[in-house]
Amino acid sequence: MKSIWKYIKKETWSPYIAGVLLGLVGVLAVWLSNSLLGASGAFENLAGLIGQAVAPNLFDNLYFNFIMPPGITTGVILLIGVFFGGMLASATSGTLKWGKKDAANSDEQWKSIFGPQTWKRWVLGFVGAIILEYGAGIAGGCTSGLAISGGMLLAPAAFLFIAGMFASGIVTTMIIYRRRF
Repeated sequence: MKSIWKYIKKETWSPYIAGVLLGLVGVLAVWLSNSLLGASGAFENLAGLIGQAVAPNLFDNLYFNFIMPPGITTGVILLIGVFFGGMLASATSGTLKWGKKDAANSDEQWKSIFGPQTWKRWVLGFVGAIILEYGAGIAGGCTSGLAISGGMLLAPAAFLFIAGMFASGIVTTMIIYRRRF
């Protein structure tokens, strides 16, 4: 038990162990909630929930009534779990920097590429998240929904997506870092 706790406290894990654990989470998600992993729709569920409370007439439409119904769905629960699970994991490994001075801008690689401004990191992160969520909405799912759940089902689209994701990540890295790293 002591060696397991020691392993849990490590900053990085073996991708094989993490993959096996993710597979177990995927199987448990289907078994316990009868739904696959996927969280991109959670933002629409929450937006619909808030929107129906604030302006019910605007949110009484086909999209929020049938396609993406408002409420606390399994995707919302997964989103909350991912956030708090990440916080717990970083706290356990000793890498949590929440509330520490200059925590949002302590990465030396980031500073050498983009400069030391904390606001720039927040703006780029926020804009990137909006683009990612918009793209997930257009694609009909996010990385967890397509790559992980689709991969568990051996769906060809999942493997095409994974290949495209890695290829675009390599191209984006080459453009942003210009071979400096």
